Amino acid sequence: MSFEKVNQFENVISEFFNSPYGIAVDSCTHALELCLRLTNANNIKFPKHTYVGVPQLGFKLNLNWSFEVVKWKDFYYINNTNIIDAAVLWKENAYMQGTFMCISFQFQKHLNIGRGGIILTDDKRSYELLKKMSYDGRIRDKPWRNQNIDCIGYHYYMPPEDAEKGIKIFNEKKNLNPKAWTYLDYPDLSKMSLFLNKN
Repeated sequence: MSFEKVNQFENVISEFFNSPYGIAVDSCTHALELCLRLTNANNIKFPKHTYVGVPQLGFKLNLNWSFEVVKWKDFYYINNTNIIDAAVLWKENAYMQGTFMCISFQFQKHLNIGRGGIILTDDKRSYELLKKMSYDGRIRDKPWRNQNIDCIGYHYYMPPEDAEKGIKIFNEKKNLNPKAWTYLDYPDLSKMSLFLNKN
């Protein structure tokens, strides 16, 4: 499997957002998960109004976490981290220095590939680790049998065919005005049965 198209897609999106590095993955939720794992985040807070999969990461990663009210627009920080859930953000030069900014390409988003996400960062070492973590601990485009795998990996990479689709629609989407998303587009998750003990 060649990752030339994935590398190309990462470069296109990173340049648009003005981020030094980008790691394409299979979903924005997995992007957030990888960043939480990398940073060993804990004692954190998730907004009550967000995508349901985001606070489920608190359970999945066995974190000490709670909800908070955040009246966000376009993006929000996961409290007590430098991780930004920018799933719905589409704005040129919007990358914020020193953060892990996670963007979504799900079918409702502006660059609607159908599935996928990207982690933007300005830290080279984190970039290299996240790249391996997203691909089973492997270095891309090198047979895994010839590698000395040195980190735990997760099968969260973006397939080349999705990256190719993203490249094809980027030019028609990049200058169009995106939908403005806010916390009001999402229900209060703390009222759902799964999360009642987090009130």
